[in-house]
Amino acid sequence: MHTRPLILASVVTLLPALQAADPAADNPLFAESPLPLHYPQFDRIRPEHFRPAFTAALAAHQQEIEAIAQAPAPATFDNTIMAFDASGRFLNRVDNIFSNLASADTNPTLQQLEQELAPQLAAHTDAIHFNAALFARIRAVYDRRATLGLDAESLQLVERIYRDFVRGGAKLSPADQTRLQALNAEIASAETTFSQNVLKEKNADGLLVDTRAELAGLTEGEIDAAAAAARAAGHEGKFLLALQNTTGQPVLASLRDRSVRERLMQVSLARGSHGGPYDNRDVVIRLARLRAERANLLGYPNHAAYQLAEQTIGSVDAVNQLLAQLAGPAVANARLEARNLQTLVDREHGGFPVTAADWDFYADQLRRRLYHFDAAEVRPYFELNHVLIDGVFYAATRLYGVTFKERHDLPVYEPDVRVFDVFNEDGSQLAIFLVDYYARPSKRGGAWMNQYVYQSGLLGTKPVVANHLNIPKPAAGQPTLLTLDEVKTAFHEFGHALHGMFSNVRYPRFAGTRVPRDFVEFPSQVNEMWRYWPEVLQHYARHYQTGAPMPAALLQRVLDAEKFNQGYDTTELVAVNVIDQAWHQLKPSEIPGDIAAFEAASLQRAGVDFPPVPPRYRSTYFSHSFGGNYSAAYYSYFWSEVLAADSVEWFKAHGGLNRASGDHFRATLLSRGGSRDARELFRDFAGGEPDVKPLLHRRGLDQPPAALGI
Repeated sequence: MHTRPLILASVVTLLPALQAADPAADNPLFAESPLPLHYPQFDRIRPEHFRPAFTAALAAHQQEIEAIAQAPAPATFDNTIMAFDASGRFLNRVDNIFSNLASADTNPTLQQLEQELAPQLAAHTDAIHFNAALFARIRAVYDRRATLGLDAESLQLVERIYRDFVRGGAKLSPADQTRLQALNAEIASAETTFSQNVLKEKNADGLLVDTRAELAGLTEGEIDAAAAAARAAGHEGKFLLALQNTTGQPVLASLRDRSVRERLMQVSLARGSHGGPYDNRDVVIRLARLRAERANLLGYPNHAAYQLAEQTIGSVDAVNQLLAQLAGPAVANARLEARNLQTLVDREHGGFPVTAADWDFYADQLRRRLYHFDAAEVRPYFELNHVLIDGVFYAATRLYGVTFKERHDLPVYEPDVRVFDVFNEDGSQLAIFLVDYYARPSKRGGAWMNQYVYQSGLLGTKPVVANHLNIPKPAAGQPTLLTLDEVKTAFHEFGHALHGMFSNVRYPRFAGTRVPRDFVEFPSQVNEMWRYWPEVLQHYARHYQTGAPMPAALLQRVLDAEKFNQGYDTTELVAVNVIDQAWHQLKPSEIPGDIAAFEAASLQRAGVDFPPVPPRYRSTYFSHSFGGNYSAAYYSYFWSEVLAADSVEWFKAHGGLNRASGDHFRATLLSRGGSRDARELFRDFAGGEPDVKPLLHRRGLDQPPAALGI
C-alpha cells in the first residue's frame, strides 16, 4: 500500500513559473473538478499543467498559513487548529493527482518535475513547522486543551498537530532548523532518485535469452510475451524475461533450464549494484546517513527510534523482539523445507545443492507431489472480472451492505482503468472506486491503494479511491487468469480501499488510511480472509469457459497447501526486515561503506543468513524502505498480520461473513481513521490485546514440516 502523507506546508521558494504561463482558465487543476465527488478531469489534465498549478497552490497556501499565524484574535481551536487542518486544499488537490499519476502512469515530464518537487515540498513542510508565530498559537491551544470542552476527535487533532510540529523541528534553534531543512531536502531528493532508478532499471534490464528452448517450462503465452518484450527492446529473435520488483521472480517456478534460472537470479540480486546509471549503492549509504543525522538532530538515537515513536508497536525493542520471535521458527522450518527439496533433487539425480535459483522450481514440484496440486490448475477458475465482481465486491456487499455500479462516463488516464460508483445500503453514494490492475512500463511495481479525494466532514468531501496491481496483460482476446497470489492481492488492496471509503471523520488529518504505518496494513490483511471463505469462493471461483465451480477436491488441495513453504516465505520477510532495521538503528558515524558486507553481517547476527532463502529485497532495490514510506517500518506487515490473525479468529467466532460482524468492524475501526489511538481502536473491535500465537499458527510455524518420504 502506498499513499503520500497530507501536505501541510508553506513555501520558502516558489517553483519557477513557466516562460509562457498557462492561464488558470485553461488549467483544470486550478479549480475543484465539477465531476461527481470532485473526480479528476483526466481527459483535460496534461503534464504541463502541474508546474503552474503547484506554483499557484503553494502561493495560495502560504497566504492561508500567514493569515492563521498573524490573526489578531487570541488563538482558539477554531481559528488555529481547525483552520490549519482545513488549509492547503488547493495544494493537496494538485499533489494528490500528481503523486498518484507519477506512480501509476508516469512519463519523463512527470519524472523531471517529481525530482524538482521533492525538495520543494520538503521545504514547505519545514517552513510551516518553523513558523514561530504559528507554533506559538498551536502551543497556546495545546497547553489549555483540557479546559476547552473539546470532543474526543477534536482533542486528538490538537495533540496530533502539536506532535507533528515538535517532530518537525518547531522547538529547535534557528541554526538547527536550518540544518534540518537542508537534511529534509536532501532526503526527499535522494528518495525520489532511488525510486526512479528502481523503475528505470526494471524497464531497461531483465534477462535476455537466445533460444525458445531455453524457456522450456513456460507457457506459450509467456514465451510469446518474452519474445515481444525482446522485440520492443530491439532484440528481434531473442526473448526478454522482465524483472518484477522482488528478489524472487515468478518464472523461476517453471523454468526447467537450471542455467537460465541461475542467470535470472543473479540479474535480480544485482539490481542497483552493478554500476551504470541506475546504481543505488551511493544513494542507500547517503540516505541512511542523512536519516540518522536528522534523527539525532531531533533528539532520537537513530532513525528507527524516530519512526517508531509514532507507531502502535511501541519501541525499537518491541520490533526487534517480534522479529526474533519469528526468525527462529521461520529459519528452522526453511532448513527442513530445504532438506525436503534436496531429497527431491537427489532422487532425480540432479547432482547439485539446492540454491535460491532452484527453490521455486523444486518447491512447485514438491507441492504437486504432496498435495496433487498444480498452481496452473486453479488459474482457469480465477478470471479477473469474476474475482473482482463476484468475489471482492460480493464479499463487501455481504459484510457491509455496500453495492457497486460500473460507470463509463468518467474519464480515465489509461484505457484499462475501470470506474465504479459505490453506494451505501440506503442508496446514498459512499465513494468512487478506480481499478487499475494491469502492468505497464509507465507504472511502478507492486500493488497499492491511493486516494484522489479524502473524506472529510469539515470539508464536505467523499472519497475517490484507487487500487493498483501489476497483472501481466494477456494477448488480445485472451482471458486474464489470476494466480493465487494475485487473487490474494486483489482482496488485500481492496481492504485498504474499504478503509478509505468507509472513513467517517470530521478532520482531514484523520481521514481513511491516515493512521500509524504499522496499523495501515491491518484492515487489508483482514480482508484477505474472504477469498477462501466458502460462500465467497463458491460465488467467484468458476471456470472461465464452462462456468463450473471449482471442484471441492481441488479447493481442499489448495487449502491444504496454504501452509506449504511458509518457512521460506517468512524467512525472506524476516531477512528484509532485519536489513531495514539494521540500517536505521545506526548512528551517523556507524553507517558502513560496503552494502553487501553490511547486509551479510546483519543477517548473520539475526540468525537468518540462509543462502537458499535470500531477503525479499536487497537494499539497492528495497523501495519500501529507501523510497521513503516504510523506512524502519517494513515490520508493519508482520505487526499488522499479528493484528489481522487475531481479528480473523474474532470473525470466525462471530459467525464469519455476516452483516453484524461487518457493521461492527466498520463502526469501531474502518470508519474511524486516525481519529483515535490505533491500539484503542483494535481493542474496541477485538475486545483485547493482540497475540502473536495466531500468526505463528496461520503461517504453520508452530510446528515443523514433516520430513519428505519419497
